[in-house]
Parts: sequence; C-alpha cells; structure tokens
Amino acid sequence: MSSLSVQHLLGIKYLNEKDIQLIFETADHFKEVINRSIKKVPSLRDITIANVFFENSTRTRLSFELAEKRLSADIVNFSAAQSSVKKGETLIDTVNNILSMKVDMVVMRHPNPGAGVFLSKHVKAAIINAGDGAHEHPTQALLDSYSIREKLGDVAGKKVVIVGDILHSRVALSNIFALQLQGAEVKVCGPRTLLPKHIESLGVEVETNLRKALNWCDVANMLRIQNERMDMSYFPTTREYTQQFGINKNLLDSLEKEIVIMHPGPINRGVEITSDVADSRQSIILNQVENGVAIRMAVIYLLASMIK
Repeated sequence: MSSLSVQHLLGIKYLNEKDIQLIFETADHFKEVINRSIKKVPSLRDITIANVFFENSTRTRLSFELAEKRLSADIVNFSAAQSSVKKGETLIDTVNNILSMKVDMVVMRHPNPGAGVFLSKHVKAAIINAGDGAHEHPTQALLDSYSIREKLGDVAGKKVVIVGDILHSRVALSNIFALQLQGAEVKVCGPRTLLPKHIESLGVEVETNLRKALNWCDVANMLRIQNERMDMSYFPTTREYTQQFGINKNLLDSLEKEIVIMHPGPINRGVEITSDVADSRQSIILNQVENGVAIRMAVIYLLASMIK
C-alpha cells in the first residue's frame, strides 16, 4: 500500500500532491463505508487516540470523534477548559501525561501557531493538527478540496475565491496551500484591513470587489468574521461588511455563470451569507460536513498505518 510522505499532519505545507491524492483515494473508500448500514470498520482496533482541545470546537471535534469511532479506535477526550492547564500545567506535561496512558495518536487544537510542530518534536506519537491559532487547519482544507473534486470532477484548473476574514483564518492559509498544490487558481477577497499584508507573496491575487471576484470564480469559499480573534475594529459595522462582502440570493442569481458556494462553518447567517444562499442547490456546505468525516478517517488511517 502507498503511504504518506509525513508521519504527522501538521499543515498542508508539509504535504505533496501525491499525499493529497492518496488521502482522497482513501477517503473515497471510507465514504462508501459511512454510507453503508454498518458504518464501522475494525481497522484501528488496537490504536488509542487522544483528542486534545485547548480551544473550543464543536464541529471539528465531533467530526474527528466520529471518524475515530467509525475506525474502531479507542478514544481519550481532553478539554483544556476543564483541565490542569488552568492550573499552569505546560503543553508538554499535559500531553506526556496523556501519552503515559499509552496513546498512539494526538489530535490537537491549540491557540498558538506552531503548537503541533513543537509537540511533534517532543513526544512520541503521531500528531494531527486540528487547528493552531490563525496558522493552519489542514483537515478542513483537505475536505474543502475533496468537496470541490466531488462536485466539479477535479480541482486542477478551477478558479477559487476565498472571501472574508483572511487575516485571522487558518482555513484560508491551508486552503491556499492545498488548492495551489493541486493546480487551482486562487484569489482572496475582503476588506483591505482583513487581508494579510504580504498575501500576494503566496501567489494569490487580491480582489476587493466581490461581484468581480464572483464573476471570475468557479467556487466561492465564504469565511466568517472571527470576532473572537479581534482585538480592535477592522471595519465600521457588520451591516456595512455584509453590504460589501456578503452574498445574498439576488447577487448569486445576477452572476454571469452558476458558481459553487462553500463555507467551513459555523455560518453567521445574514452576515457573510444569507440563509437562502446557504440552503440553495449551489451550496455544498452539508457535503463538506459529510466529507469531513471521510477525510479525517483517511488521515487517521494512513498515519496509524505508519505507527511502529
């Protein structure tokens, strides 16, 4: 069997295109599994996985947990909010305590960029980055690309615009890396205050006019405004943001072609996207959620197969 070129999933920037294709082919297999009447396979019966979340998460955590259960792994759940981290315990101590329980793999979300990389150098376990600060969120980017491939047949040659709060988004960075690796063209669109200063150095174009961006693209990936990461005001009002960078049905229907709408969730309905767009037939938001389980099963399975 083919194997990944990495022993951890720390970020898309550490993967190559073959890795992504292998993950997608494995996810195809698992997608069949989760659509069967018996949704479990005994693949990882001897593997123990710790879900270590230092930040709140509902969808990503549930998706990982479901993927682990579908693979028959044993699971340890750890939430920093109710833990000794509050008492001053360090990241390494926390994880080493979990590893002393003979854990093979750690799925970690952490507010600090690079936390997964740091951990991978200090503990003996496969690490999956479930989001580190405003840095990367690799499984989200993989499931986004996988959803585009499923809807449009291929990612190569497609035009994708990422709209919204690029500055605070780990989803945007991982998506840019993943889409470019697969040969897609990427633009970003949003208020100048929410675009990183040197974003063009990543090989993406900046477009501040939403209608132009939508007329250009095949796929629009709408991001929410991450108020919890903001320490100041980046635009005058939410209403003004919505008028300039939100998608409603009238705008969608007035475009020169039909485009695909995506959103990593959670959706702020009525801000970046209206309900009639989120629930329209052009939206693949619920497909993304379903594909998230298959992609995470694939990543866990492939990394587990390399554990000695």
